Amino acid sequence: MARYHVYGIGNALVDMEYEVDPKDLETLGIDKGVMTLVDEAKQLEIMLHLACHHHERASGGSAANTVIGLSQLGGRGYYSCKVADDELGHFYMRDLREGGVDTNHHTEKEQGHTGRCVVLVTPDGDRTMCTFLGVSGNLSANELVEDALRDADWFYTEGYLVTSPAARAASIAAREIAAQAGVRTALSLSDPNMVTYFKDGLLEMIGPGVDLIFANESEAMGMAGTTDLNAAVDYLKTISRAFAITRGAQGSLVWDGQGLIEIAGNKVEVVDTVGAGDMFAGAFLYGLTQGWDHRRAGDLASAASARLVTTLGPRIARDETQAVLRGFA
Repeated sequence: MARYHVYGIGNALVDMEYEVDPKDLETLGIDKGVMTLVDEAKQLEIMLHLACHHHERASGGSAANTVIGLSQLGGRGYYSCKVADDELGHFYMRDLREGGVDTNHHTEKEQGHTGRCVVLVTPDGDRTMCTFLGVSGNLSANELVEDALRDADWFYTEGYLVTSPAARAASIAAREIAAQAGVRTALSLSDPNMVTYFKDGLLEMIGPGVDLIFANESEAMGMAGTTDLNAAVDYLKTISRAFAITRGAQGSLVWDGQGLIEIAGNKVEVVDTVGAGDMFAGAFLYGLTQGWDHRRAGDLASAASARLVTTLGPRIARDETQAVLRGFA
């Protein structure tokens, strides 16, 4: 039996989440509904503008949320990342460990600033992210822990790493190590902007093909260069042995390598969609690592992500995640 169900690599970002009005986005000149990389000065300008708004913070980053979601369900996860020796870095590591996730950061951390993601949530539940990577922008193969990677059932990486040459190279190296060790490989396309501006880099990360891709409709169609969902499905079959395309309230489409499975959505009152795709991936991978078929894993993923969007923040409490799981006992 493998020591870990999932070994993940991704950005380490402290999420700072604000509830805002669409007019705030217009005033700040921020594109709604996507992730935009910003420098520290721009992010501080945004935070100053929102100084009168209450905010919550949590250890985040797309792949981190996925591995923590898996851990909350009872899976064994490992997360390689990069933080600085600052207050946010220590907060991040503490929060990660409390989430039940092993990590590469048990030794001295470097100087600098831990990455931050300002998450702006509008009344429609949509999330807009402005990310300053800090030292996470220097994530590289140095952060890989080969022994842990080789002792996992799955390797999982986030598409956000495509923006950094060093991080992209680390993701590619990890995929190659995983493939050599018989570890299955999974990747999330992460964000429409990653597909729009970094498609070639994403294809480098995918290489000769991965075992599983996670995407939403926009990302899937963007990768395929089409506005036809059926064409996007056909395209994803050429780069991944299986995939899940999330469609919000409409549920999701899952290809298990043999047939296309429609997963029903769960009707809920949406408060905040931050982390919904991450939780979907974490719950889906949990199901697969327990020997479930793709339909049952998809049903769990749909239920868990639906529970997540009913509250603010990229995660829900462990007892809530366990409550969702009990519905599949």
